[in-house]
Formats: sequence, C-alpha cells, structure tokens
Amino acid sequence: MSWRLWLPLLAFAGFLGLAAYQLTQPKDEFVESGMIGQRLPYFDLPPAIESVDGAASANFADGKPRLLNIWASWCLPCIAEAPQLESLKRQGAEIVGIAIRDRPPDVARFLAQNGNPYARIGRDDLSEVQLGIGSSGVPETFVIDGKGVIRYQHIGDIRAEDVPMLLEKLEEAR
Repeated sequence: MSWRLWLPLLAFAGFLGLAAYQLTQPKDEFVESGMIGQRLPYFDLPPAIESVDGAASANFADGKPRLLNIWASWCLPCIAEAPQLESLKRQGAEIVGIAIRDRPPDVARFLAQNGNPYARIGRDDLSEVQLGIGSSGVPETFVIDGKGVIRYQHIGDIRAEDVPMLLEKLEEAR
C-alpha cells in the first residue's frame, strides 16, 4: 500500500536523473543533410531584380562548382554574412542567390546597402526551391559541384572563420 505513494516520486526522480544526464552530454552542432550527394532539383526562377539574371538548376551543370546562397532582405543574419559573401566573391567563388519570399524593391535596397556578391539571383516566392533542396531557413549556403550535385550545406550565416572552409569545399567540388 505505501509503495503506491512512493511510485510517483520515484518516477519524477527518474525523469530528473535522465534530464540531468542529457544536459551533461556534449552538444552536437552538426546537422547531416539528406541532400548531400543528390542532384539539385529542377528549378527555373525569375530574376529577383531586373538588373541581375534569375537562377536555374541548369546554371549549375556547366562543370564549374558554385555556391548557392539562400537568403532574404528581411533576414538579419543575412546582413551579418554579407561581408563574408563579398570576401568569397573577391577570392574567386561564384555565388548564385535565391531570395526567399521577397519583393524586388526590398531586394534592390538590401543589395544597395550591403553589396551584391551574386552572379545571379532567383526569386523563390513560395519557398519551393528552398524546401526542395533541404533548406530549413535563411541564410543557408550550399556547395554545388559542376554537375549540379550538392556537396556541402552550411546552415546559418557565414562567419569570417567559415570563409576558408567554404573555399576549400569549393575546391574539393572540382
């Protein structure tokens, strides 16, 4: 009879022990993408602004590896990564951008304020391409080899310390 009174307390103590154990385990910051090694899905996006060509999956099948950057003018981390994208461009990386759920005037304003590292910018109004390549948010950057195969996915904004690694991943994709 008295063991029934202790059962909820023992269950709660077990839960606390499990929670404490989980909190002491190292954090795994690496997210494995299911799209690594897969071809880009077909897409043909209109230009996000008139002065820059749109983006299509065919742009990634000419033998040259490129970065594919998923971004938006309303995204604060996208502003933070803008100098690193410019640095990648200066160091020879070709970057294709896909603007997510954005308006041309906002895209133009963003580029005027933060620079334009993009060779092309497609407009993905419904996030169809974003979701199709396994991107869950903005910004995200993919290394695409010259055959249109996804080789690497960088989740979040690119920081200065990420630039050498992304250049290395681009070189490996040759």
